[in-house]
Amino acid sequence: MEASKDISRLIEIMAALRTPVTGCPWDLEQNFSTIKPYTIEEAYEVADAIERNDMDDLCEELGDLLLQVVFHARMAEEAGEFSFGDVVQAITKKMIRRHPHVFAVSDAATPDAVKLQWDDIKTEEKRARAERRARRGITEDFKLGYLGSVHRAQPALTEALKLQQRAAKVGFDWSAAEPILDKIEEEIGELREALRDGRQDKVSDELGDLIFALVNIGRHVRADPEEALRGTNTKFRRRFNYIETSLQQSNETLEAATLERMEELWQAAKAIERKLD
Repeated sequence: MEASKDISRLIEIMAALRTPVTGCPWDLEQNFSTIKPYTIEEAYEVADAIERNDMDDLCEELGDLLLQVVFHARMAEEAGEFSFGDVVQAITKKMIRRHPHVFAVSDAATPDAVKLQWDDIKTEEKRARAERRARRGITEDFKLGYLGSVHRAQPALTEALKLQQRAAKVGFDWSAAEPILDKIEEEIGELREALRDGRQDKVSDELGDLIFALVNIGRHVRADPEEALRGTNTKFRRRFNYIETSLQQSNETLEAATLERMEELWQAAKAIERKLD
C-alpha cells in the first residue's frame, strides 16, 4: 500500500483497517460514538492551524479531518446505510441545487436576489428532510420550535449561552445575577449528593446543570464563558509550565515530584503573576 493523491487510496486504507481479522484491532472496535470526539477535535485543530496561519499544519490537519469523514462513511457502509460516494454525491447535489445562478438558469443577479433564492431552496430542503425523518420514524427534531435557530453543532458552552440568550428574549430569564449564585450553590449541593450516591449517570447530569448555571452567571456579568475558560486554560498552561521548568532546573521530574512539591511551585507561579499584574 503506497500513498496517493487519489481519494480512492484513502478509502482503500480505511477499508483495510476495518477488515475483520487482518485489520487494525483499535479501528475495528470503534463506532460512531467513540469516533465522534476525535472528529470534533480534528475540526478544532483545523481552526487552530488557521488562527496561527500555519499552512503546513493546516494541510496536515485537513487530512486528519478528511480521515474522519472517510472513517464515518466506512462504518455507515458496513451498516448498509451509505458510502463515501453517497456523501460526496449528497454535498455536490446540494451545492448545485443551492447555486442555480451559477450551475443552471436563474434570474438572481444581485446578492439580495441570491439570498432570497437561497432561502426558498432551504425551505424546500427542510420539507424534504422532514419527509425523510418521518419515513425513518424520527420524531424529535431540535431544529423546530423557538429554540430551533440555536444550532446543536457547536461547542456546548456556546450552545448553552445562545440557548439562554434566545430564551431571555421572551422573558425566560433571571432578573439579576445574585439569584443565579444561589442556583449555582444549589447545583453544587445536588452534585455532592450524586457523588455520595455513586451514580455516575446522575453525577454527569448534575455536573451539566452546574456548568449551565455557570454559563448563565457569565452571561449576566457580560463575561463570555468560552473566552473566560480559554483564559483560564492559558493560565493553567503557564503555571504548569513553570512547575515543569522549575523541576527540571532542580534536576527533578514531574513523575517523581510529590503533590506538595508541585503545589509549592504552583503558588510560586501565582505569586510571580501577581507581581507582574
